[in-house]
Amino acid sequence: MALYEHVFIARQDVSSAQVETLVEDLTKIIADNGGSIVKTEYWGLRNLAYRIQKNRKGHYVLFHIDAPHAAVAEMERNLRLNEDVIRVLTLRKDELPEGPSIMMQVKAAREERARREATEGRRRDRDGYGDRDEFGAEA
Repeated sequence: MALYEHVFIARQDVSSAQVETLVEDLTKIIADNGGSIVKTEYWGLRNLAYRIQKNRKGHYVLFHIDAPHAAVAEMERNLRLNEDVIRVLTLRKDELPEGPSIMMQVKAAREERARREATEGRRRDRDGYGDRDEFGAEA
């Protein structure tokens, strides 16, 4: 079987629960046609680079698929018929990457930075300096 990386974008006014239902339907289509979805990542509601069908945002979902071409073609056919999906991209890969995707790594780094800044802010307030350094100058 072939390995594929598949990303689709759903409309912004669709709820997260509806996106999860769509993911389950696509997983079932792949399984019924003799394949499997190795990994699924929901990247969340993100801004689009440009407006697509009057949408400025979209729900992004990534699949890593191990399936025959017929299964992927059937999944893409169903996505083209679904009015909630605005873009689809499928790439055939020689091997699927291990670990989280770049998008998830960036999200984790952003959350860690926010957590670290919140901790430093509390520490600075406890020291009594606030937005000033120890000599009274603006930081």
